[in-house]
Amino acid sequence: MKPHPLFLAAILLPASLPAAETLAPAANLVAEGIPPIPKSLVTDVQRYTEARSAGFAGWHPDRLEMLVSTRFGNAEQLHVVTAPLGMRRQLTFFDEPIGSSGYDRERGAFFLFRRDEGGSEFAHIYRYDFADGAITRLTDGGRNQNGGTNWSNRGDQIAYGSTRRNGADRDIYVMNPRDPKTDRRVLEVSGGGWSVEDWSPDDRTLLVGEYRSINESHLWMLEVATGRLQEFTPRQQTGIAYGGALFSKDGKGVFVTTDQDFEFQRLAFIELASRQTTYLTSDLPHDVGSFSLSDDGRRLVFVTNENGFSRAYMMDTGSRRYRPITGLPAGVIGGGSWHRDNRHVAFSVNSARAATDVFVLDADTGSVTRWTDSELGGVVAANLSEPEPIRWRSFDGREITGFLYPAAARFPGRRPVIINIHGGPESQARPLFQARNNYYMNELGIVMIYPNVRGSSGYGKSFLLLDNGPKREDSVKDIGALLDWVAEQPGLDASRVMITGGSYGGYMTLASAVHFNDRIRCSVDIVGISNFVSFLQNTESYRRDLRRAEYGDERDPAMKAIFEQISPLNHAAKITKPLFVIQGANDPRVPRTEAIQIVETMRRNGRPAWYLEAKDEGHGFAKKDNRDFQFYATVLFVKRFLLDGAAGTSRGAAAR
Repeated sequence: MKPHPLFLAAILLPASLPAAETLAPAANLVAEGIPPIPKSLVTDVQRYTEARSAGFAGWHPDRLEMLVSTRFGNAEQLHVVTAPLGMRRQLTFFDEPIGSSGYDRERGAFFLFRRDEGGSEFAHIYRYDFADGAITRLTDGGRNQNGGTNWSNRGDQIAYGSTRRNGADRDIYVMNPRDPKTDRRVLEVSGGGWSVEDWSPDDRTLLVGEYRSINESHLWMLEVATGRLQEFTPRQQTGIAYGGALFSKDGKGVFVTTDQDFEFQRLAFIELASRQTTYLTSDLPHDVGSFSLSDDGRRLVFVTNENGFSRAYMMDTGSRRYRPITGLPAGVIGGGSWHRDNRHVAFSVNSARAATDVFVLDADTGSVTRWTDSELGGVVAANLSEPEPIRWRSFDGREITGFLYPAAARFPGRRPVIINIHGGPESQARPLFQARNNYYMNELGIVMIYPNVRGSSGYGKSFLLLDNGPKREDSVKDIGALLDWVAEQPGLDASRVMITGGSYGGYMTLASAVHFNDRIRCSVDIVGISNFVSFLQNTESYRRDLRRAEYGDERDPAMKAIFEQISPLNHAAKITKPLFVIQGANDPRVPRTEAIQIVETMRRNGRPAWYLEAKDEGHGFAKKDNRDFQFYATVLFVKRFLLDGAAGTSRGAAAR
């Protein structure tokens, strides 16, 4: 893209600042329209950019030690921790973030991990050998996805999904990871939503999931030796979703989560012989998310999502009775992974005042031990904002909810607001650690609101359906109702509001900039959809039909007409307030063309937009140096256009 004259003017505005006092973007970044960033700003925000986290990645099969994912350089890598609060010893040293598939189940002689290049999400499976530190790529290295690795019970094979055949369909493969030449395709499918859920106790059968949308999925049984596929849940049933599935250890049935005959995902047991379903958590009006079964099959842990907060439970599989697990910190709980000793369970826990860390439950005694203690970068946890649940009525009288993070108490008067809209669209804003965003509350006196508009998960399957297809803009109206709510709050300044969001939240940001142009100061679109037709045509083929199930099919003339009517790109002339667009060049989900076309249209309309692109990123920035520059630029944007250059003051209702 050639810089628009208005961009050049924006670049030259603060020319009085010496080059030595500004931070130049790195060679991998395209920064257009963004004024020079003062090094003083970098110093001011630095302690908010240094927090770390540690996520559980796998138990050693014999010893009480684990792999965790954490960052000490520019990207998250794998480390081994051998004791509670022990040293994190780094094992991988790549420029790209690493995803783990866990230890060798036989002896712990190696572990498997996944890695892509530049955020492309075309990840391949690698083996790390402890004996010599050698790393071997196990999959072909081509432009395809490989993952969802699942170990056999004997530990001599893995099953996984791969799009290598044609880039679109996710077939199922089996391999002995000690010998990549054993790799073979055992199931050829149609669609990108297939995955391996579990191996049967005798390792002869794979439990396979077919995801069609968040509201519909199916389970199949696959004979490993013959490739014979048999329906497990009725394929003709529609509108029923299965969130996970594991064989019972006696091989007589399958534990699943499902919303069949219920608003939420509840834990159930399906007998193999009769296909009879027994529901196990009907008294919990909340989604059961992750669950894990001990190696001996006697106990099961599961985690519920209760209005955004997590609660963990322990079930005795014989009696099917369960009780809450106490001792874990309040917040959002991930995992629940059993060690093979049938006693220790690892959880990753995140909260507003603590980045993700690993805690281990002793299931025999009920005690909880902290295994990692991640640094907050010099920020004092007690000074961080705790989220407050909020509720408001939308255009149709429906109640919409979200979380509000208040500004630091030392800021008086009506506070400016940043509304941050999640992606998905089926994701959910939850009470998580805010990392860099804590700077806005603590140092600039800004209130942050995270709404869960219709279509968000966690509130029942009927709520999930409320934004599908032609109802897409109803979720945008929920933001309009939130702006009404903001105007009614005595502590909030409705004349100083910024909208931001990533992915689908980026679409919501652009749509809000169109519909509520006169009610906001500015907006920041991160890897967002600007036109649904071009998005569906250009997103990677393995996910295209999955997205059509949510958004609608652009090949249908009636749906295409709706897309053209609601796409922000076609109404960009209505956006007169400042816009900042952020994009990864290698994004396979929302391609960079979505960002380029909205920026170029803004330019043609004489409305300059700031633009930041990372050549080595995909669907959002994962590397610390890129995330830092994005944050510096966003803080500059917020100060200039939301705060009019001075935190805590209002100098006019409209941004210049």
